[in-house]
Amino acid sequence: MDLSGKKALVTGACGGIGQAIVEALKAQRATVAGTDRIACAQSDISIVGDLTDPVFCDGLPQEAAQQLDGLDIVINNAGVIRRGPVTEATDEDYAVSFAVNVEAPFRICRAAIPILADAGGGAIVNVASCWGVHPGPNHPIYCMSKAAVASMTQCLGHDHAHQGIRINAVCPNEVDTPMLRSGFESRGMDPDTAIASLNASVPLGRIAQPQEIADVVVFLASESARYICGTLVEVNGGKAVH
Repeated sequence: MDLSGKKALVTGACGGIGQAIVEALKAQRATVAGTDRIACAQSDISIVGDLTDPVFCDGLPQEAAQQLDGLDIVINNAGVIRRGPVTEATDEDYAVSFAVNVEAPFRICRAAIPILADAGGGAIVNVASCWGVHPGPNHPIYCMSKAAVASMTQCLGHDHAHQGIRINAVCPNEVDTPMLRSGFESRGMDPDTAIASLNASVPLGRIAQPQEIADVVVFLASESARYICGTLVEVNGGKAVH
């Protein structure tokens, strides 16, 4: 999966999975521009911005291409999760979830595809979710938004394959990240106890670590996955969504 000479853009680069993706790309010798709301020390180039800002999203691929002197790989990793039944959901829950999880990847893909096409091709990997493919309980906004990412991936994968652009999505189930742990804390639960319970529900015996998601992302971005296009890859340890 050698990515020597490849230039990659990663959104949500300061989060648990984002940091792992940046590190995995760099381990394969890619040069990485990471973007988040704060500067990301792990990436070669850090672009600070807000993915709820349409103007920022529209210009992000071109800015990354200018700073990296080219663009070959785009990883739409950033995401937010709002929990609870629809009757308790606020307008702000809906607006933020769809701005970050759906509109930002849409705008970034739309802006990146011409750049990749002009360069002769490339790869886009979106981070969706098993919950967007198999909706679970009490997360309607999150499931809806990740279902949109999954559907967009399949549509764009078909539409732009002839340009040499492979577009795929990774669909994790639970991953041991700060976002998952903070969610437990916000509900008054001990994160270690809650994760131990989740571990017992997974056929492989534990939930994923960020590196295990990052490895699949890098595989899909590499020539090792050169014949994979428009595909949703579930990374779930054998656990179905309940």
